[in-house]
Amino acid sequence: MGYKILAKKEICPNQYEIKIEAPYVVRNAQAGQFIIFRAEENGERVPLTIADFDREKGELTLVFMAVGYSTKKLAELKVGDELPDIVGPLGKPTHIKKYGTVVCLAGGYGAAPCYLIAKAFKEAGNKVYMIMGARTKNLIFWADKMKDACSELYITTDDGTMGEKGFVTQVLEKIMNREKVDYAIAVGPMPMMRAVANMTRDKGIYTEASMNPIMVDGTGMCGACRVTVGGEVKFACVDGPDFDAHKIDFDEVINRTRIYKDQEKKRDENCNLLKQASLQK
Repeated sequence: MGYKILAKKEICPNQYEIKIEAPYVVRNAQAGQFIIFRAEENGERVPLTIADFDREKGELTLVFMAVGYSTKKLAELKVGDELPDIVGPLGKPTHIKKYGTVVCLAGGYGAAPCYLIAKAFKEAGNKVYMIMGARTKNLIFWADKMKDACSELYITTDDGTMGEKGFVTQVLEKIMNREKVDYAIAVGPMPMMRAVANMTRDKGIYTEASMNPIMVDGTGMCGACRVTVGGEVKFACVDGPDFDAHKIDFDEVINRTRIYKDQEKKRDENCNLLKQASLQK
């Protein structure tokens, strides 16, 4: 059974929103979980966090950036095309309950999974602040959806082209200084999540970080998503992806992700050569 693409649009430069017919996947989907897809029959397995879903219509929404071979292949597909397979929902859902005041911090692509997370916390009776950050205005997406999902939305950009100039941590500091925050969750680049953890640790605010950026296989078998949490080795895809941010060894994770930079560069070069060769045929 294939998974038909129902809608697709480019929401930011090289970043896409895609709706897929997947009733069995969304039936039990919850905020914070992910799926694994293949863009073609013999393609690699790629994890993507669930951005949104509609149980009644059986629709799954994904947001992705076309950076590797498989995501670029996904970006080339059109409405009506089908994905050979999707597995999910996978991973443990975000721990949703009534804390009081919740702050969701989304850096870059982290805005996609943060939508469902913020929405779930708001529905649970929390006051929810959402802080979205990106390098520039053109990389901010779903701002209108985020407003509906939270109590108050803040936007930051590195260059000041939208919202406040600077980083999400600046807004977080202002919120913490003016009122009591009961829980925070960070989704985005590792340095951002580490900075958030360092700030909230000093205030004694329970904080979680989503380690979905390091997932590969999605079943715990490859070991690529291993992370040390409180001195114990965990696997983001089966034990997470959300963990106590104050216990994560971010330095270890960041150093490990840098190991594959040369291989990733070589992979992209080979993909471009293959694409050029196919166009010349």
